[in-house]
This record gives sequence, structure tokens and C-alpha cells, in this order.
Amino acid sequence: MKTIGLIGGMSWESTALYYQIINRKIQDTLGGVHSARCILYSVDFAEIAELQHKGDWDALAEKMIFAAQKLQACEADLIILCTNTMHKVASHIEKNIQIPFLHIADATAGEIHKKSFRKVGLLATKFSMEEDFLKSRYRKKYGIETIVPDEKSRNDIHKIIYDELVKGIINRQSKQRFMEIIADLVEQGAEAIVSGCTEIELLINPRDLNVELFETTRIHAEKAVEIALDKSW
Repeated sequence: MKTIGLIGGMSWESTALYYQIINRKIQDTLGGVHSARCILYSVDFAEIAELQHKGDWDALAEKMIFAAQKLQACEADLIILCTNTMHKVASHIEKNIQIPFLHIADATAGEIHKKSFRKVGLLATKFSMEEDFLKSRYRKKYGIETIVPDEKSRNDIHKIIYDELVKGIINRQSKQRFMEIIADLVEQGAEAIVSGCTEIELLINPRDLNVELFETTRIHAEKAVEIALDKSW
């Protein structure tokens, strides 16, 4: 079994999901009392969120590179970044480490392709919905078109993520708002929905929807386990 390095804390609520999913997948696969070999470098999300909203992505890249290099020094065999938004600086991380980095969009696109979907609705932070670092990767590398909600809906989603979900607050009215936004995306032609922010899975799950929901946290975590258990890797 390889050792998975996790860059987490963005937020700790979703990082806890990563840890849970990874260990459950290991136990389901290997049985007995097996658990994952993993190392977690967890940041202070208050610092990260402040830099995100200031637009200081250079400073954020430096923090993520530092975390990745610390995990590498602790003998992690691969690294996952436990957040969609911070994949904006993924290329900087990859250039500064010598071990594999599993991109969240690559893992998710693989699952989307299995279902032969070509157009998906993307729910995420405003950074991920309005900038191109995730959408272009889905489009250019995998031929998957992403559509995003209108401006008011993007603002509502962003506010719910940062004011509620990262704090572990689950609000029934917020869930209803998400369901309305999802319905609009489906009406616009979305064949499935991507929860492109790891906290969204705290609020909605596949049972809530009439279309496929691709949970990026679960997909990313389970793909990391698959790699960690691949004896040929």
C-alpha cells in the first residue's frame, strides 16, 4: 500500500470527509481492520480564504507548494489537494514536487466518461465557476462541456459555501436553493451535475437528484485509494 499525502483544511469539514472515505474504501477493499497509510498537512483556512478573496494567488501557490513539499519529505507516495478551488494553482504544485499529483478534475472526468456524459452543470465557488482553470481542463483534456449558473445563483452558492458549509452549518433553505439552481442547469441542457466544491457534498447527495451527481470529494478520494493499492504503480 502506498502512502497518500493530503493537503487539507480547506475546509476541515470536507477534509474530514476525505479521511473517512479513504479509510472506508481501504477497509472495504482489503477487509479486516485495514486502514489507509496517509499523511495530512492541514492549513488554517482563515488565511487561505482571505488570500482567495484578495486575489493573491501567488501567495496561495507558495503555501500549497510548501505543504506538498512537506508531504513529500515525509515520504508520501502521491499527493491530493482536498479542495477544488485551490486547483487553480495545481500546475505550480506539480512543477515543484517529484511525486505524482492526482488532479481532482482528472479523477472526476474519468467517472463522467464512464457514463458518456458530454455536458455537465458545475456547482462550485465563484472562483471555480467564473474562472477557467477547471472548466478548461474538462473541455480541453476530456471534451466535457461545463455550464454554470447565472450570476445571482453563483453569488448565492458562494455565500452558502463560505458562510455556512465551511463552518459545518447545514441549512434546509440553502439546500432548497441549490435544488432550484440544479433544476435550472438541467433545463439548460446539463446531463449531470458536478459538485465542484468539496463542501457541497455536506448539503446534497445523489439521492436528492433526478440526474447523476458526480461527488468530486468521493471520486477524488477513492481514486487515490485505487492508485495506492495498485501494485503495478
